[in-house]
Amino acid sequence: MAIRVLAVDDSRTIRDLLEHALTGAGYKVTLAEDGQQALDRLAEAVPDAIISDINMPRLDGFGLIEAVRRQDRHRATPILVLTTESAPELKARARAAGATGWIVKPFEADKLVRALQMIAG
Repeated sequence: MAIRVLAVDDSRTIRDLLEHALTGAGYKVTLAEDGQQALDRLAEAVPDAIISDINMPRLDGFGLIEAVRRQDRHRATPILVLTTESAPELKARARAAGATGWIVKPFEADKLVRALQMIAG
């Protein structure tokens, strides 16, 4: 059975790149435009892993991570942050919120897939 990934980014281009890279590697991908839409999709998607941007409208990545971690069902779901940000304090904030890993954009598809394999099998 394919590993299910919820990919969250407000950029259509990044969502398309994520979908292409992940489906090409055999993942089943659900897309969301921001943290709020991702929360709305969590019930139906039941992801094995989440990839999220930080800077998004309505609900940013930090808020999404915190909201996901408050749900018993998703307390252990791996969450990869995918962002243009690289400041150590933001990485520390994401880790404190419950993020599993951090990848800086632009990303290479093979590195992203390897990171997912390490955290989600």
